[in-house]
Amino acid sequence: MKKQLMSKTMLLAMSFALGACAMGPDYVRPAAPVASAVGSQPQDLSTPEWNSYFLDPALKPVIDKALANNRDLKIATARIEEARALYGIQKADLLPSVSANGSGSTSRSNPDVDISRRYEANLALLSYEVDFWGRVRRLSEAAKANYLASEEAQQSVRSALIADVANSYYLAQALNARSRLAEQTATARQESARVVKRRVDVGVANRLDLLQAEAAQDSALSDKAALSRQAVNAQNALTLLVGEAVSLPEVNLNAEVFALPSGLSSAVLLDRPDVRAAEQKLVAANANIGAARAAFFPKVTLMGSAGVMSDELGDLFSGGNRAWSFLPQISLPIFDGGRLSAGADVAAARKVIAVAEYEKTIQLAFKDVADVLSDQGWLVEQLAAQQKLADRQGQRLKLAEARYASGLSGYLEVLDAQREFYAASQALIETRRARLAVSAQAFKALGGR
Repeated sequence: MKKQLMSKTMLLAMSFALGACAMGPDYVRPAAPVASAVGSQPQDLSTPEWNSYFLDPALKPVIDKALANNRDLKIATARIEEARALYGIQKADLLPSVSANGSGSTSRSNPDVDISRRYEANLALLSYEVDFWGRVRRLSEAAKANYLASEEAQQSVRSALIADVANSYYLAQALNARSRLAEQTATARQESARVVKRRVDVGVANRLDLLQAEAAQDSALSDKAALSRQAVNAQNALTLLVGEAVSLPEVNLNAEVFALPSGLSSAVLLDRPDVRAAEQKLVAANANIGAARAAFFPKVTLMGSAGVMSDELGDLFSGGNRAWSFLPQISLPIFDGGRLSAGADVAAARKVIAVAEYEKTIQLAFKDVADVLSDQGWLVEQLAAQQKLADRQGQRLKLAEARYASGLSGYLEVLDAQREFYAASQALIETRRARLAVSAQAFKALGGR
């Protein structure tokens, strides 16, 4: 009868605990602190997949290697496993822990007394907290949110890694192209210096023209060395991201790239992994407030055991005596020097911080997309104008060389045309790289997968 009463009491307590309401505020997503749309004619856009987003076939294996080898991504992935395990530990507190125990003892107090033996076997309920006020559930909720935040953080690292690999790939390729242009320019200026020297030898040009021609060649060689150094450094940075050496084929800097529509709904930003991670951290902070408030209320803990005992080991499970114990405990905080109040204040302050961080993350996402839309629009115009400038400077150089060869102008006009054409050509390569880089940045801004 007593055993049945104990079982009913435990079941009633557990049912009440499961049906009780958790303390603290339920989570409500804050309003987004940005406009409802960015750009003009906003559209909804699904999260892009990198394999169909980046069209360069030589870039795809580079990204694949980075996803397999990058150490930052491995760290972020391991943190998911860590958070999942911590959530499992916290979730286990919602269920009672039961252990099987066995023991035996042999004793004799003096020589005239027979040896006393005692054997026991039981199942024990180990210090189970009845979650009347939802403290354990709120802690489990916070642990789950932290686990989900780690998943989103890993996805954010992955998205940034893909964009950084593409950007480093484009940068290394552009620097290689600029280095080749400097080398070609140095070769062309070397030939010009030979022509000027022959003119000096026959007396139709002066020594100053030759010095200017040779100085122009040296300038191009200096640029080639500087750009080659930068290209090697860019390749080293790409190797670090990828995790192994990468051979770079010549890239088409005019290749087609993905372009965002002229405007996007702000709801698209809420699907970015960094925004989702910030929201999960806010969910955890909100749950911790409930756990801190529940700590002010009585804590009920159940302990108990049921089993058999016997003086003979062979009779333990056949002729042994049944035994049980039930040890409920209740503790109510009376004076703790303000520890619980301070803990509640800490939880409330951390929620304020989490809300601000969530809102800031959304604002940064809004800025990222706005910057991409702005860069994307203006770079189209800049690229068209830069292409025309380079073409016109090339025509000017040809005309200046022809005028100098016919004696209609001095060599200074040729040098000026060379410098302007070279600068325009270098700027054209850089503008093409910027167009590709904006496409990579757009992938990151959208939280691509």
